[in-house]
Amino acid sequence: MTFPALAHVAVTVTDPEASTAWYSALFDAGPVLDEDETTGGFHHTVYAIGDGHLFGLHTHPDGAGGGFSERATGLDHVAFACADRAELERWQARLDELGIAHGGIVDAHYGSGLSFRDPDGIALELFAPPAG
Repeated sequence: MTFPALAHVAVTVTDPEASTAWYSALFDAGPVLDEDETTGGFHHTVYAIGDGHLFGLHTHPDGAGGGFSERATGLDHVAFACADRAELERWQARLDELGIAHGGIVDAHYGSGLSFRDPDGIALELFAPPAG
């Protein structure tokens, strides 16, 4: 039995308007859904990215805050796939155009990554497999 593909990722944000604007610029697209979830009691904004994948922003009215830390138990980071290092380099230029701070491309034997953070400090990465 094959494990199913990842369908979506959702992150919790503190300022839905600021995060929606930021992610819309990053994805170069507006959300496909932006509504209050009636059964869950939260607001969610959803983007269609890549090949049928969804990326969601959630805002909870009773949110505890505290900020994001990849060192705490839970999410470490979300990585988006690039086909190769050349595509990663194009994304580095795009992040620069958008004024999004990043750590530059880091090469390792298992691939190359470009790390950055969203307005809430959530760790994001663009990742390309090793050449070859």
